[in-house]
Amino acid sequence: MDPRAADKATLVFDGDCSFCRLWIERWKAITEERIRYVPYQEAAEEFPQIPREDFKRSVQLIHTDGKVSSAARAVFDSLAVVPGFGWMLWVYLHLPGVAPASELFYRFVARNRNPLYRLTRLFWGKHFERPSFSLGAWLFMRLLGIAYFFAFLSLATQILGLIGQNGILPATDFLKMIETRVGEERYWFFPTLAWLNSSDTALRAISVGGTFTSVLLILDIAPLPVASVLWMLYLSLVTVGQDFLAFQWDNLLLESGFLGILLAPLHFWPRASAKAPPPRFTRWLLWFLLFRLMFSSGVVKLTSGDPAWRNFTALDYHYYTQPLPTVLAWYFHLAPKWFQYASVGFMFFVELGVPFLIFAPRLWRFVGGGFLILLQLLIALTGNYAFFNLLAVALCILLFDDAFLEGFFPRRLAERLRAPVSAVRRFSLRRWVSLPFAVVILAAGLLQVAGLLDVQWLPSSAFQLASDLEPLRVSNGYGLFAVMTTSRSEIFIQGSNDGETWLDYEFKCKPGNLRRAPRWVEPFQPRLDWQMWFAALGNYQSSPWFSHLVLRLLQGSPQVLALLERNPFPNSPPKYVRAIIYDFHFTTWDEHRSQGEWWTRRLMGDYFPAVSLK
Repeated sequence: MDPRAADKATLVFDGDCSFCRLWIERWKAITEERIRYVPYQEAAEEFPQIPREDFKRSVQLIHTDGKVSSAARAVFDSLAVVPGFGWMLWVYLHLPGVAPASELFYRFVARNRNPLYRLTRLFWGKHFERPSFSLGAWLFMRLLGIAYFFAFLSLATQILGLIGQNGILPATDFLKMIETRVGEERYWFFPTLAWLNSSDTALRAISVGGTFTSVLLILDIAPLPVASVLWMLYLSLVTVGQDFLAFQWDNLLLESGFLGILLAPLHFWPRASAKAPPPRFTRWLLWFLLFRLMFSSGVVKLTSGDPAWRNFTALDYHYYTQPLPTVLAWYFHLAPKWFQYASVGFMFFVELGVPFLIFAPRLWRFVGGGFLILLQLLIALTGNYAFFNLLAVALCILLFDDAFLEGFFPRRLAERLRAPVSAVRRFSLRRWVSLPFAVVILAAGLLQVAGLLDVQWLPSSAFQLASDLEPLRVSNGYGLFAVMTTSRSEIFIQGSNDGETWLDYEFKCKPGNLRRAPRWVEPFQPRLDWQMWFAALGNYQSSPWFSHLVLRLLQGSPQVLALLERNPFPNSPPKYVRAIIYDFHFTTWDEHRSQGEWWTRRLMGDYFPAVSLK
């Protein structure tokens, strides 16, 4: 026997049992060097006082004082030497019924080791050791930084036209209105740095500053303070962005970003090696966020009562009626009916069934992650949804442990980033500080799910927590395309100097020119183009910002005009502006081949009457 092992208890197991060897590898990761592990085939002579039949029947733990415990008691005794696990032995010894139940369960497992081994391999694969998630956490933080980068960069080029002093919905006017109506509580209900300064310079500084700060997160420089700053900057813009920053992926970025703060490691420069794995409770919160995101999207499609979803015909319309389709959407739209029908079935399978695999054993969790990523890739191929798909994939990455992901990393980088699994149990001061935040966010998320499922037995006061957290966007409701739009209307804004000849303003991405193929701009988001899609779903009275847009065009606001592809009045603004509306539809194969057009259109009438500054 190794002299260094004299001060350690020895756990003897059946070395010929595959199930035993699998569990022993997991147990070694938990107890580290505190326990010596030896197969009885090698240790039987070392401990002649123990009959070989006892070794075959159950594990034996030989303590340093010579005392021997076996079966379930040996398991609890071995855990008791690990800091943070001693309570399990106390429960075994002192709570009535626990000891006999544990021994009964152990005997059941011991008698069925072969079938349980096959089940273990089916659900966990060949890696049954305690999993670590350092690589997934590292990759998630990099993808979160990339999402922030594109979100801020996209806004930096649009912010003045959207909410600047001469923009469509000036942030300054919005804050003045809030100050008048809300009073001192405005700082909680509308948290934003714009209270300090909402000038064009300040708004641009927040957007540009966020763009450069996100690069630091991508480079893994000071991830904790950088993630905190990015969350605060983006929350500041979302709070004053009004209609233009009210998308679900804006909330998703803020919720993911806040959890990213809890996940971020404590270092300034990128470390030569990881010191600690990501906090387990934060990883579970991110898993729960992914579950809510996907499951909610499936549930709302059913609870809305929309016949297109219930009849599996939604994709007959989706590809051309979605806000900003890509060119591939045109091809998908022309796919056979059976393909569209099957695609709806696949979508429901992924959104309603697969999310439960997020909490399944290892291999099945991987399968679930693969399906979720596949769905996101298909969505990204056919529609421009800003950074939504990137964020969703980032959340999916966290489902895969280091043993799986290390095959996709350079070997040296993987070795540097993987942290000791044993460090999971060590609760630092930072983790104790983070734990209350995690508990509150978990409770709010559970309330979101309860509200989605229309749970009636919870008191209404319980939902106040989610309502109180709403201004911070750290726990949000999700659910995309609850009702499928079955037709596409496009608004054309026109200007004229004589009231007779009207010229079109052209937008950068939304359909207009019939010969222009649908563009692919993801992960950028042309936010005015998106809002034009929403405006076309109703009348201009239901989109008050539209009148502000018309006013800025009459004034010739350069910031607003910069949001457009082409201004037909480059020298001076027109005297009159109006809007008409068309019904749009994808062309067929024959129409596209003969005319070169991607869209067909039919005039429906006026949308906004001709107006002038006078």
